Parts: sequence; C-alpha cells; structure tokens
Amino acid sequence: MFAGTQHPDLEHFILHISDTHFVGGADLLHGKVDSDANLKRLFRDFAETKARPEAIVFTGDLADTGDADAYRRLRALVEPAAEAIGARVIWVMGNHDIRTPFRRHLLDSDAGEQSVDLVHEINGLRIIALDSTVPGHHHGVITGAQLSWLGDVLATPAPHGTLIALHHPPVPGSGLFDLNDQEALAGVLRDTDVRAILGGHLHFNTFGTFGDTGIPVSVASATCYSLDNAAPAGIMRGRDGAQGFNLVHVFGDRVMHSAVPIGEFSSVYEVTEEQMRLLATDLAATGAPEPPALPEPAAISPSAQGSRLRLGS
Repeated sequence: MFAGTQHPDLEHFILHISDTHFVGGADLLHGKVDSDANLKRLFRDFAETKARPEAIVFTGDLADTGDADAYRRLRALVEPAAEAIGARVIWVMGNHDIRTPFRRHLLDSDAGEQSVDLVHEINGLRIIALDSTVPGHHHGVITGAQLSWLGDVLATPAPHGTLIALHHPPVPGSGLFDLNDQEALAGVLRDTDVRAILGGHLHFNTFGTFGDTGIPVSVASATCYSLDNAAPAGIMRGRDGAQGFNLVHVFGDRVMHSAVPIGEFSSVYEVTEEQMRLLATDLAATGAPEPPALPEPAAISPSAQGSRLRLGS
C-alpha cells in the first residue's frame, strides 16, 4: 500500500490490541461475551492477510479478575499466533489485572507485586510498557518512582524513537477512571523521542494529543465488548459489538493509527492493488467525472478485505 508514495518508507508495523478480559474457567464475561472466541477470530482473520507485524502490544485488562487460568489460556492462544506471523508479544498491565499472576503466567517472573515497567527494543523502535494501575482501583497513576525511571530511560534516544504503551490513556475523561496527575507524566515526556502513546481502558476507539507535548494518543477498542458512545447522557452501556484492534504504522516522519473491526461483513467490492493502479491510470487518462465500474462484490472478512490495501508492513 505504501510503497512508492510521497511519504518516507514504512519503518515499523505494530498490532495494538486491548482489553481482552479473559475470565477463569468456561464462564462468559458478564454471562454473555465469549472473550476467547473474539480473540481467536481476530487472529484467524488477521492470518489471512499474510501481513507481518513486528510486535503485538496488549494494553491491559488482559484478565477480567486476574485469574491464573485466564492468563494461561490467553498466553496459550496468543503466543502460537504471534510466532506464526513472526511477531513479539508485549504485555501491559491494566486495572483488572493482578500483578503477581500477571507476572508469573505471562512473563515467567516471580517479582510479585512490583510495578510492571519494561523496555522492549523492536529493530530500532523502543516500546516502553508502563504500569499505570493502582491495585484495587479503576483509575490510574504513574508514581514518582516510575517517572524517575522513565526519565532515565528516555534520556538516551532510540534510533527510531519511542512508543509508550499503558492502560490508562492521558486523555480527557469522566474523572472517575482517568489517569491522574497527567501533567507529571507530560513533564517527563516533553522534548523526548516519544512519538506516540498507545492506550486502552475505554473500550472504544479515540484519538488525541497529550496536552502541550503534542504527542499523539491512540486508544484501541476492546476485543471483548465495546462501550456505546451513543448511549443517553449519564448511562454507561456495554455492548457485544464494535470490538476491534488497531494497526500502527511507523514512518520516518509520522505514526499512523488505523482501527480494524472484528467480525465478518458483506463486501461492496474487492480489487487488487494492481487493479487500483489501473483504475487510477484509466481515470487520469480519460478525465472521466466518474470512476470506472468496480468488480462485483465478493464475500470476505473485513480483515482480509483490508489486507491487500492497508495491512501490509
């Protein structure tokens, strides 16, 4: 998709997934949602694209109640899928996660309840997993000790810059579930090589910039269930629909975030990249006010439909 365009070459391709909320045993989330099946569908559809991301970043709330079985099942599903596409897995804590089982079953670590802050180097791109959780609470905080550590890490720029991955995104919210003291984090990130912030927690896609730092913030929807932003004022409505994940394309001079829905939908049309070039050439040559007729639709999944034009690295 991006080869030969006016922009610099694509340097990195990352999958951004959030809020899987796996539950223990065979239960359904809230008695209705099969979190396992949703994530399996995501990886099944994505495999059809033949795209090869370098890493898969999970921005928290991986287990709904920190259950050990949920973490084991999640890892057993994700790691083979990641290996099949040649991607590293980066796990980030969320407020529903519990540090000790999270560490033990996802990281093979016995560090217990220590904050889970890790640095990952991905072919010159640095991804920092930052633990924004406050045990037992839904809001988030980056402690003074974490900020000091983060400042030390960022003091040395990475060859291709840095992405910050955390659960609680630094965006405006209700005040009940937000990342608190965002200005303290902004003070550490200003004038560093941080190119984007990846977050979750909200169960819907949203995008913004982090105050006067100018750093873009991208929030991925959940894979389990989404929140309905069209619900009446004062109502929080979860719905078993509109689940999705994000693609992160890192270029030399910009970072692009694209939302992808999970599920199958009827196609309007399907064309190859070569056909697109021919259509563009014909339109330019004829100067026709309307583009040529497109092929008849073919029933394919949205991930597969987008793969030939948007997903490739």
